[in-house]
Amino acid sequence: MDLISSLLAFLRVAETGSFSVVANERGVTQPAVSRQVRALEEHVGMRLVQRSTTGVALTEEGRNLLPAARSLVEAAESLSVSASPDQARPTGKVRLSLPAPLALHICNHARGLLDSHPGLSLDMVVRDSTSNLIEDGLDLEVRLGPIDDSSLISRRVGMTSAFLVAAPSYLAGRPAPRSPQDLRHHECVVYSRWGKDDTWWFEAAEGQFSVNVPCRLRANNASAVHQAVLGGNGIAILSHLMVADDLHAGRLVSLLPDFPPARLPLYIVYPSRRNLPLRTRVVIEFIADLLKADPAMRDRTPWPGPSGGLSPTGNGQGAVGAALASVDAAGQGADRR
Repeated sequence: MDLISSLLAFLRVAETGSFSVVANERGVTQPAVSRQVRALEEHVGMRLVQRSTTGVALTEEGRNLLPAARSLVEAAESLSVSASPDQARPTGKVRLSLPAPLALHICNHARGLLDSHPGLSLDMVVRDSTSNLIEDGLDLEVRLGPIDDSSLISRRVGMTSAFLVAAPSYLAGRPAPRSPQDLRHHECVVYSRWGKDDTWWFEAAEGQFSVNVPCRLRANNASAVHQAVLGGNGIAILSHLMVADDLHAGRLVSLLPDFPPARLPLYIVYPSRRNLPLRTRVVIEFIADLLKADPAMRDRTPWPGPSGGLSPTGNGQGAVGAALASVDAAGQGADRR
């Protein structure tokens, strides 16, 4: 049995839910794909796929095997590249789509990637909505939240981390919110990326909860929301990637540190793992490593604050503290946790 080929067949069947789709992708018969998966089942000594007339579903053992299967395939692909140094020079253009905060973050670090690979170029499409990768000619996309399209390969690379923020000019002359429910009495600037964009989710010790917020200003672009908040138009939820410098400088204030905005998983998605160009693999690893290096974006870890421990007010007596001297600052100026 060719273990890697069987693992690849199993992964694609798991991702597509269909032996026939995988057979068409590979240019082989459906029984050939079925034999590869069955050989893997015999190799590990357990049933991985439940076959029926209505479709294909993974067993619990199959679901448990998925992470290890992906790791083995990725390791084999890396080994293949290492063994062929003449082919280990990524060249050409990688076209990728990603939200504005991540685009800015990647642009700040792209120099190292491009210097290391002179033949590589990036074509970044900055949008806050999801794309049709095939129709839009994209090699990959970074997405927030659960992935609904089972036809795509997805790799979880971290979690979002965000602040609830406002400008000192907005807080002047009005009481700062002491709880998420107080937001109902404030002007909120909404990032209208999703349908229920006026429903904000927060985290507490008891779990996640939501609050419906009033909104007279909304935008479907995070950069526009950022500028609106800097202009004193209200309170918003924004990525730590966008507001860390503003918090340090006192241009923005962090609110309700005991109730941080709920985090979302971050995924890199791409159409197919089969014959994935080296240039695309290099960019995927670059993004994954970049996000992993930020403690605030690590998967399944508590929110430590940007750069591994940023307190929005520095030591509590810095620029933000001074900016809030004339307003009710209860609940402000602490690490988010």
